[in-house]
Amino acid sequence: MTDGPPLDVIAAALRRERDRLGLSLSEVAKRAGVAKSTLSQLESGQGNPSVETLWSLAVALEVPFSRLIEPGPTGVRVVRRGEGVAYPSSQADFTGTLLSSGPRHVTRDIYVLHVEPGAERHAEAHIPGTVEHMVVCGGRLRTGPEENLVDLGPGDYASFPGDADHGYEALEPGTWAVLVMEHR
Repeated sequence: MTDGPPLDVIAAALRRERDRLGLSLSEVAKRAGVAKSTLSQLESGQGNPSVETLWSLAVALEVPFSRLIEPGPTGVRVVRRGEGVAYPSSQADFTGTLLSSGPRHVTRDIYVLHVEPGAERHAEAHIPGTVEHMVVCGGRLRTGPEENLVDLGPGDYASFPGDADHGYEALEPGTWAVLVMEHR
């Protein structure tokens, strides 16, 4: 796991969403049930917020939790097992790591893929706006856009544009993965 939450992303998101609603620091803090000083620190890019604090702020700002912690979309994104930001709970032995947030107005299909070596699959571009999210559960998989293939192992995650030619190739027997296909 990385050392801590992306404080610059959180700070910018809190300011952006508070401004969007036209609310003061005091009002957001009151709605979220957090100290005004805590919110001020977070908007300054300081502190170490728990998942509960961020969740309360997201509810107060009427946005999904992911909107406060997720940087904007990129072309190809890979999260290796053990990487990513784990948001600890202040109430239980629990952490959550967001792999990908769902943009507004999308449809998602979920697949389980079983791929064996020698069965490389070439996939032509899907409808415009398609994004593929892949989590490898067993074996090793090479996947992504043809010009930017990545090798993934168990627990690794990658996302990439599905509206470009791409492929899937098992690098070990018994390879399987979960694929979430997002259509905008």
